[in-house]
Amino acid sequence: MTLLTSPFAKEPSFTHGQTPRTAVLYCNLGTPDAPTTPAVRRFLAEFLGDPRVVEVPRLLWLLILHGIILRFRPAKSAAKYATVWLPEGSPLKIWTEKQAKLLQGWLGERGHSVQVRYAMRYGATSIASQLDALKAAGTTRVLILPAYPQYSATTTASLFDAVYQWAGKVRHLPELRFINHYHDDARYIAALAGTVQRYWQANGRPDVLVMSFHGVPERTLHLGDPYHCECFKTARLLAEQLGLGKEQYKVTFQSRLGRAKWLEPYTEPTLIEMGKSGVKRVDVICPAFTSDCLETLEEINQEAREAFLHAGGKEFHYIPCLNDDPAWITALADITQQHLQGWPTLAAPDSAALAASKAAAMALGATR
Repeated sequence: MTLLTSPFAKEPSFTHGQTPRTAVLYCNLGTPDAPTTPAVRRFLAEFLGDPRVVEVPRLLWLLILHGIILRFRPAKSAAKYATVWLPEGSPLKIWTEKQAKLLQGWLGERGHSVQVRYAMRYGATSIASQLDALKAAGTTRVLILPAYPQYSATTTASLFDAVYQWAGKVRHLPELRFINHYHDDARYIAALAGTVQRYWQANGRPDVLVMSFHGVPERTLHLGDPYHCECFKTARLLAEQLGLGKEQYKVTFQSRLGRAKWLEPYTEPTLIEMGKSGVKRVDVICPAFTSDCLETLEEINQEAREAFLHAGGKEFHYIPCLNDDPAWITALADITQQHLQGWPTLAAPDSAALAASKAAAMALGATR
């Protein structure tokens, strides 16, 4: 006899008359659990094993990943993580969690009855686990809010993949909305500009402001990924807000992987060239990162700093990410509120209507 099994998970218990609930899931990339080789290996296996991140023929890439990269890279990466790790844990996790809490508070101040949770695409606090928790709490509407201002298939689309994978195993789905990007949102640009202006008021101005974005392979641009264009638009709008001429700022891309050509110009070689050509002071900001993390604190504020100074530069200043800046949290709340429109997040639940609905359901045979 063949037993039929369902591909869908068992639904959490439901009680008629429950108040419909709305949630915001704030999603970031993720981080290892600890700055150790085993923890980093687990994280990299998941991250680099994502077909969105590395678009190489699958079998070939898995052989390279497990046969070479995961044998050598985790120890080197763990040593780098150790230089930025805080007593409370990974900077990325700390800032993402804090942003979610501040967003929750800000939306609550505006009268929204919305639950805000954070999730990571890779590693602990997974998107699936948070969606499970929201569903178990009776959530009926979820807004997916990426921590990435610029859209890329390697980042934003991968977040959405994780949501779709979860949805493919769920029988009774909540309503879902997705925010693709906010790279040119005036409130995000103003928050960025504010961090730069305050830094310059306290520390003076540089010869050149370098805007370093996370890199992706160049072929993604030719295949239709809008990331390159969105990065340059962010940079242009930020420069305009700061009143900078074209010779006063430079757009670069960091974090290359492998030997393929990535978006250019590359950050570290550009800084070396500047140091050699007589540029005395550079300030570097990373607009694609809303939270400080390994790529900003170690790759930029340590490695890139050393490269520039070694090449002859005199001053290197790193301008921190938006993190918990009040203007950024306000911008994030504004963007969230805009995308929540049409959902009744401001209305108080009608207890009489809910009770009537439950009574009607019970009369039809419902047991709870």
